[in-house]
Amino acid sequence: MKNISEEKLKKWFRITCTWEAISCAILFLIAMPIKYQFGYVLQMPFAGIFHGFWFSAYLILLFVTKKFYKWDDEDFIFYIMFAFIPFATLSLHKKIDKK
Repeated sequence: MKNISEEKLKKWFRITCTWEAISCAILFLIAMPIKYQFGYVLQMPFAGIFHGFWFSAYLILLFVTKKFYKWDDEDFIFYIMFAFIPFATLSLHKKIDKK
C-alpha cells in the first residue's frame, strides 16, 4: 500500500464507480428493454460482460480502498452492499472524495 497515493486511489475509485453505474444503466435501461420488448438478444452478452467487468473492478478496488483507509468490517460490508444497489456506487465515491 505504500506505493499508492491517495489521489491516485481516489481517481481510480471515481473512474470505477462511474463506469460501474454507466454499465448498469446500459444493461438495465437499454439492453434488457431491447431484449424483453423486441426479443433481440445480441446486445446482452456485450452489455453483461461490460457491466460484469466494472462490477468486479469495483469489488476488487474496494478491498484496496479498505486497507488504505483502514475501514472496519461493518463499514466494509455496508460498502459491499452498495455494489448490489443500482447506482449506489456513485454515492460512495462522493463520500471517498470528501475524505
